[in-house]
Amino acid sequence: MRNLATSSLVLFAALAAFGPGAFAQQPPRPGIDKPGLEVPVITPGPGWKTCPRCKNEARAAADREQAKVDTRQFDKHDITGVWSGTPMNLDDNGSTFDVSKLPSFTPYGQKLYDATLSDSPEWSSKDPMNICDPLGYPRSFAYNYGIEFAKLPGRLVEFFEWGHYWRDIWTDGRKLPPNPPIPRFYGYAVGRWEGDTFVVESNGYDDRSWIVADNSRRNPQKRVGGFPHSDEMQIREEYKRVNYGLLQVTITITDPKVYAAPWSTTDVIALNPNSEIAEHLCVTSDAISYNDQNNLPALSGAQKQK
Repeated sequence: MRNLATSSLVLFAALAAFGPGAFAQQPPRPGIDKPGLEVPVITPGPGWKTCPRCKNEARAAADREQAKVDTRQFDKHDITGVWSGTPMNLDDNGSTFDVSKLPSFTPYGQKLYDATLSDSPEWSSKDPMNICDPLGYPRSFAYNYGIEFAKLPGRLVEFFEWGHYWRDIWTDGRKLPPNPPIPRFYGYAVGRWEGDTFVVESNGYDDRSWIVADNSRRNPQKRVGGFPHSDEMQIREEYKRVNYGLLQVTITITDPKVYAAPWSTTDVIALNPNSEIAEHLCVTSDAISYNDQNNLPALSGAQKQK
């Protein structure tokens, strides 16, 4: 099984090397055309489905077409299912946060942001992901390899493939705790329907996580970092099912200790039929081994070339 997992990682790396070409009916052009339906789908066995990131964009598009996601009848008050990628790119790892709408930092927020900046231009040395810390919310929504909403009595459960994390969104009428006793990476969340929009409000977040990584290097040092938050961050989410296969999501982050104004971002994610969430854990021993064998030698080589 470990060999299969290793082979999958190698396959993912190979797929990522291809450019954004269309599925042309001609001999494949290495580095231009993406793999298509000729790539087989691997499942654990009969009756099992593959994970969203275990099939390429062509397979995901074919499954969506077979499920008739654009014309199929749907319940506007049902957002359950496996969602992965966007309608423009089914290979996306998560939802895009609109950094162009990022408000300015408070002085305290600027200090927190500066502390996230990498010590090296080659990689993100201070990313909590490097030591297998939970991504937390909303970062798990931005980077997840697929999510699944499952409805249970009194709550909606949201699963994230990356890290195999989840959070409970309580729909039994309870209110948010005014002073959460213990901060949580995935906070305390309650949800309700307002018309055809499912509204989630949450608080009580552990401030060790990032809202999302800052890969834009929007700092004078041109280093990778992360957008921080305090333990007073509150989040409002609005989910509206556009059709059977598309879900519009607006996330508004309010954290006056860190940001001068609320940060609101909207994206649309795509249903990924014929798939199920798999186990994609961050294993500390594997992370250490990877860093020792890859990141640290690469950094050492880069420093010697300076």
